[in-house]
Amino acid sequence: MIITDTHTHLYSEAFDEDRDTVIQNAIDHGIERFFIPSIDSSYTKSMLDLELQYPKNMFLMMGLHPTHVKENFKEELHHVEHMLSKRPFYAVGEIGIDLYWDKTYLNEQLEAFKFQIHLAKKYGLPIVIHCRDSFDEIFEVLEEEKGEDLFGIFHCFTGTEEQAKRALGYNMKLGIGGVVTFKNGKIDTFLNKIDLNHIVLETDSPYLAPVPYRGKRNESVYLLQVLKKLSQIYDQDEKVIANITTQNSKEVFGI
Repeated sequence: MIITDTHTHLYSEAFDEDRDTVIQNAIDHGIERFFIPSIDSSYTKSMLDLELQYPKNMFLMMGLHPTHVKENFKEELHHVEHMLSKRPFYAVGEIGIDLYWDKTYLNEQLEAFKFQIHLAKKYGLPIVIHCRDSFDEIFEVLEEEKGEDLFGIFHCFTGTEEQAKRALGYNMKLGIGGVVTFKNGKIDTFLNKIDLNHIVLETDSPYLAPVPYRGKRNESVYLLQVLKKLSQIYDQDEKVIANITTQNSKEVFGI
């Protein structure tokens, strides 16, 4: 059984004291593939170092996170464009719109989102979408950009059943993580209506740790709690869910 964490910030400062231990613990529990989203240029070296140390386990993305779209966003987008032209990546991400923390740069976020979608299309890559308090805005952009060359993952999906089905209509998989274990997460109430072929697993570590670790630093090994919850929701063996979701991730990322 190979379990895939399709979204983890293992280069985060939260792991500076025990990164190798955290990674090895996950690998020992069958979590062997880690997809690493980008935030901004300041983390690029840390991501490349991580890949260098674990070449068989780490799969890098390149992109500008919406909360890091600031006055210098065009410089950051140039960095993304340069890196994509320089070497292979598995996705453009994480990209999107975040209106939870700050709405000041909404127009810039929209511009950055569209620009990076075009980069993904240019290189035949999936996009990994960050969507927080912004489903309407995200869907508006996806409606403009839809087509066979648009595909990817709705990272940390927290929407409604209707929004889930609309996301699938744009060739997106749903990234399911710790939120599915939360009492107020709500996605557990309808997720079994979504075919497993549209689901991938993720942690978003060090954020959004699942129950019973909620409020603590999240780790890839806690993906086992997400797997356990999905086993209950779908009434399927954990091994079956692990295999299906890993296969889904391989299809999205072209592995």
